[in-house]
Amino acid sequence: MFRKIGRLFIIKNRFEAFAIIYALALGATERGQSYLHTYPGLPGKLLFLAATAAVFMAGGKILDAMKYERDARAAALAEQGTTA
Repeated sequence: MFRKIGRLFIIKNRFEAFAIIYALALGATERGQSYLHTYPGLPGKLLFLAATAAVFMAGGKILDAMKYERDARAAALAEQGTTA
């Protein structure tokens, strides 16, 4: 049962990755709006920028990790094919 629950937290394809990145971006912009309201002027704009920049970095890492996992799976399958 824990395995089934654990599978819910695994990103399986690019669509799921982009959906997660979109959700992160929505949260970051909402947080940025809060920063703009709480800290008017330049400090609020810088905090808004930092919140949204974090999403770009996290999204890049998610997509890179998916590419790495796909390449590792392909290499493992190729290695299995040569040893069989």
